[in-house]
Amino acid sequence: MSNHAPNEARVIPLRPQTAPPRTGGPARPPEQPERTPRTPAPREPLWRDLVGDVLRRERLAQERTLKDVAESARISMPYLSELERGRKEASSEVLAAAAQALGLGLADLLSLAQDELTRHARLRSGRGRTSPTAQYDGLCLAA
Repeated sequence: MSNHAPNEARVIPLRPQTAPPRTGGPARPPEQPERTPRTPAPREPLWRDLVGDVLRRERLAQERTLKDVAESARISMPYLSELERGRKEASSEVLAAAAQALGLGLADLLSLAQDELTRHARLRSGRGRTSPTAQYDGLCLAA
C-alpha cells in the first residue's frame, strides 16, 4: 500500500537525485566535468531549402498566387507549397515545370539557387575565403 494520501499528487523526479552526504567525513560536492559553453555552428543550407526560397521569391516578385503557378506548372498547390517551404525534394521534371511556370528555365532556377548557396557560404565564413574550394563559384551537380 502507498503511504501517500489519496488526493495528493506523487512527484517522480526525472533526474536521479544525488546521494545523500556520507557520515563520518566531510561532505564533498559531486564531481562534475567542466562545461564550456559552445555555440552551435551555423547549419549548412539544404538544396531543397535554397530552391524553395528561390521559387517563393520569384513567385512573390511576380505577385502571383500559389494556385496560379501550380496550375500553370500542372502540379498540385499543396505540393508547390511544400517545395517552397523546403519540405519536399522535387524531381528535375517538377523543378523544370515550376521554373517554366515562373518564366524561368531550369538553368536559371539552379543558378539562382547556387547564388543563394554562395551567399550563405560567404556569410558563414565571415566574407573571407578560407577553404581551398572557396575560390570556385561554379555549381557542380552529380547524378
